[in-house]
Amino acid sequence: MREFSAADGEFRLDGAPFRLLSGAMHYFRVHPGQWDHRLAMLRAMGLNTVETYVPWNLHEPRPGDFRRLEELTDFLEAAARHDLLAIVRPGPYICAEWENGGLPSWLTHTLGRRVRTGDAAYLERVDHWFDQLIPRIAEHQITQGGNVIMVQVENEYGSYGSDSGYLLHLVDLLRDSGIEVPLFTSDGPEDHMLTGGAVPGILATANFGSEPEAAFATLRRHRPHDPATCMELWLGWFDHWGSEHVTRTAADAADVLERLLKEGGSVNIYMAHGGTNFGTWAGANHEGTYRPTVTSYDYDAPISEDGRPTEKYWRFREILSRYNSAPEPPPAPPVLPPSRVRMTGSAALADAFPAESVTAPVPPTFEELGLVHGLVRYRVDVPGPRQPYPLTVDGLHDRAHVYVDGVRVATLSRDGGESVDVAGPARVELLVESLGRVNYGTRLGECKGIVGGILHERQYLHGVTAQALSLEELPPVPFREGTGSPVPAFFRGSLEVEEPADAFLALPGWEHGYVWVNGFGLGRYWSRGPQRTLYLPGPVLRPGANEVVVLELDAVGEPVVEIRASPDLGRPERP
Repeated sequence: MREFSAADGEFRLDGAPFRLLSGAMHYFRVHPGQWDHRLAMLRAMGLNTVETYVPWNLHEPRPGDFRRLEELTDFLEAAARHDLLAIVRPGPYICAEWENGGLPSWLTHTLGRRVRTGDAAYLERVDHWFDQLIPRIAEHQITQGGNVIMVQVENEYGSYGSDSGYLLHLVDLLRDSGIEVPLFTSDGPEDHMLTGGAVPGILATANFGSEPEAAFATLRRHRPHDPATCMELWLGWFDHWGSEHVTRTAADAADVLERLLKEGGSVNIYMAHGGTNFGTWAGANHEGTYRPTVTSYDYDAPISEDGRPTEKYWRFREILSRYNSAPEPPPAPPVLPPSRVRMTGSAALADAFPAESVTAPVPPTFEELGLVHGLVRYRVDVPGPRQPYPLTVDGLHDRAHVYVDGVRVATLSRDGGESVDVAGPARVELLVESLGRVNYGTRLGECKGIVGGILHERQYLHGVTAQALSLEELPPVPFREGTGSPVPAFFRGSLEVEEPADAFLALPGWEHGYVWVNGFGLGRYWSRGPQRTLYLPGPVLRPGANEVVVLELDAVGEPVVEIRASPDLGRPERP
C-alpha cells in the first residue's frame, strides 16, 4: 500500500522525500474531451501533481438533485493515466471566481450569513453533500491504489471567519468519510488569516503571488514543522468586464517560481491551465463596486485557454526540469480556418418565456422563483393620472432593460444610480439579468433579481408579476426564418465543418448576450470588453452542420458571427 505524509518540514512519498510540484486545472472549466491533452501539457511542463476544486453548486443545483459527479472521478483517473498525483479541494466553499464561490444559491438564499459557520442547518446540508462527494474522493486516495495525496479543509477561511468549531467539524467529517491522506488548509500569509483559517494538527499552507521569502517566513513562524508550501502561487490573474486584460510577464513570473523553489518550498501553480467559465458560471467581486468576471478564465496561465504553450510555459518548464523529469509536450490542437456564419433564423426573447408567472406584492428574487441562472421579466403598473417622477429600482442585481407601455426607454445597472422618468398611468416592464453571484467576501450569497423594490418617486409600486427564463441550458426557442425579430432576440445560424477543431467566436457589432453551439453554452459576451472572443472547443463540434445560437439583449448590426483561429482577450493592463 502506498503512502504520502507531511511531517518534520517535508513531504514523503512511499518513505522518500518528495517535492510537491503541482498545477491547478479545474475539470469543470475544461471540456472532458480535452482533459487528456491538458493533463499531458501539465506533465510535460515538469509537474508531478494536478490540483482541482469541486463546485458544490454545479453538482447539486437544487436540493437533492445530484448531477455530473462522475466527472470528478473520471478526471482523477485521467490524471493518473498521465502519471500525475492529485490534490482535491472540495470546499464546501471554493471561491475560484466561480458563481457564489461554489455554494448553491438555494442554500445561501435560505441560510444567508449562517453559511460557512457551525450553524446546525448549514452543517446538515454540508454533511448531506459530503456524503455524496467524499467517498468518491476516498476511493481514489493513494492509500487505496489511486492518486489523491491531499484534501483541503474549506478554502481561505481566514479571509472570511474565525469559527474554529466549523473547521473542526469539517475535519471530523472528512476523516469519518474515509479520507486517510493529509488534510490541509490554505490562507494568505498574514497572521490574522493563518490564525483564523488554520486547524491544530492539520497542515497549513499559504497563498501568494510574490515575495516567497517573506511569505514562507510568516508561514514558518506559525508552523515551523510543516512543509513550506504555497498552495496558490498566483502567476497570472483573472479579468472583469469593463476592465483591461491583466497579464504578468513571463520573466517576472518565472523569477518568483524560481525563488520559491530555491527556498525549499513546494508549490501549486494557480493556474497552470485556467480554461473557461462556460455557460453562466462566472462569478463576481464586490469591494465597493460590483465587478462581474469575464467568461474566459485564461488567467494568463502558462497553458492558454485553448491549450497552447505560452512563453511562461517554456520558462517554467526550464525551471522545473531541475527538480523533475518531463516528457515532450503533445502537439497543439488543430484550429478551424477563419469563416463567417450568417444568422438565418430568429425569435423574439418574449416568445421563449414560459407562460407561468408569479404575482406578489413585492418583486420575487431569482431564488424565490427557483431560478439559478437566467432572466426575469417583472411587470408592474404605475397608477395615474400622475406627473412624471423618477422610476428607480432598489436592490437591482444586476442589470435591467426598462420598458414603458412596450417601448424600451432605458437600461439600468447595479450601483449606477440611474433612473427614468415615468408618468402614470403606465405599464412598466423590467427585464433583469444576473451577471454572476459574488464569490468572495462579505457579500457572498446575495440574491439576484430585484432584492428591494420598484420605486416611483419615493413610493413603492406593489403588485408585481414575474416570469422566469432559465439559461442553465438553451431553452426551447420558436425560431422562424429571417432575422427580423426585434432585440432582445435569439438568432440562429449554421457553421459548416469538415473536421472538428478548436476555434474562437467573435461577434463584431453585437452588444451583449450569450452563445450556444450545438446546445453547449460558450458563455457571456459583452462589447465593453476586455474579452472580444469566446473559446469554442473542438469536441463541441461535429462534421457537417453545427447550430450556432446567439441571444442578444441590447443591439446588433449585421447578423453575422466570425470564426477566428486565435483569441482576443483584450489589451493588456499597463504595469
